Amino acid sequence: MGSPWLTIIGIGEDGLAGLSDASRKALREAETVFGGGRHLALAGVTERGRVWPVPFDADIVLSCRGRPTVVLASGDPFWHGAGGSLAEKLQAGEWIAHSGLSTFSLAAARLGWRLEHVVCLGLHAAPFERLVPHLARSAQIICLVRDGQAAADLAKWLTEHGWGESSLWTLSALGGPREAISQHRADGYAADPNDRLVAVALEARGAQGIARSSGLPDALFLHDGQLTKRPIRALALSALSPRPGERLWDVGAGSGSISIEWALCGGAAVAIEVRGDRAANIRGNAESFGLTHRITVIEGTAPRVLADLATPDAVFIGGGLDVVLFETVWSRLAPVTRLVAHAVTLETEALLSDLHRRHGGELMRLEIAHADELGRYRSWKASRPVVQWSVVR
Repeated sequence: MGSPWLTIIGIGEDGLAGLSDASRKALREAETVFGGGRHLALAGVTERGRVWPVPFDADIVLSCRGRPTVVLASGDPFWHGAGGSLAEKLQAGEWIAHSGLSTFSLAAARLGWRLEHVVCLGLHAAPFERLVPHLARSAQIICLVRDGQAAADLAKWLTEHGWGESSLWTLSALGGPREAISQHRADGYAADPNDRLVAVALEARGAQGIARSSGLPDALFLHDGQLTKRPIRALALSALSPRPGERLWDVGAGSGSISIEWALCGGAAVAIEVRGDRAANIRGNAESFGLTHRITVIEGTAPRVLADLATPDAVFIGGGLDVVLFETVWSRLAPVTRLVAHAVTLETEALLSDLHRRHGGELMRLEIAHADELGRYRSWKASRPVVQWSVVR
């Protein structure tokens, strides 16, 4: 490790007593110690202490580069803590870490929950909508929160979104002499806004949550009619084959429904939409699904806006495909990249037929009809046919 100038220390509610000899040595020798006010108090640091801003900004620590410096964080700094943010900006050999027990581990131990089955989230600097993809009946979730007021706001949010029956545990000062745990129902929780909570745990009850199958109900999305409808969307996603960590270009994104379902599978999406009102709908959908951290919305025209984008793992073109757009996209694709394009006009259908002849892949014509009223009876009402071409570069 060379001679690291930065030591990242996870501290618990037992303060200095719970730290290793190496951690206490680093604290003694540090010129500057960064942390929250609570962390500095637990370590007994006064004149050398500097309270970091909220949200955490790594640059304030980097300004001390080359001089003995300590960063204090709760429990395990590399689990929803400052450790990861710092390490991303440092070279190997610049830092060393001494992690403690995470708040998640302590909370699970107190509640008797199997940690491998628990969803662990940091909500101290993130919107409550981050919970949306994880909420399901009987789901066990542990969330880090700022304070008692944030816990009250979370309980209110859960109630407003149909999860008011959920059991809610508030946990503070875990592992220390002031440890306190109490159980509530979300729709009956009235917090003390001055309470310095560390975590909230919940066992979800109430609504059903979001299905994990492709093709979510159309009603879940904000749209102006420009929406890849549920059955067609399911077939498109099947061809796109989303995988965690992969990047999608969603060209002509409309409502962003393809991007939303891609991101729910653990990937990141770039939604490109020329119309401002539709771009606003995409942002609204990303927010309501808790996916703003996974979806980037670009308001502009393809292929012009594609030049500066990172190479994708998959591309969906929902409309507006022409030769120029195809050639631009195709030239940017790495081997084994998946491309799926839809056509509803005869002109674009002819282009897809030609591309299929030249590049292979699979060409399908999708015709779907729904039962509808016809006088006193019912009949089939056909939707506009969609031609789908899918290919691997």
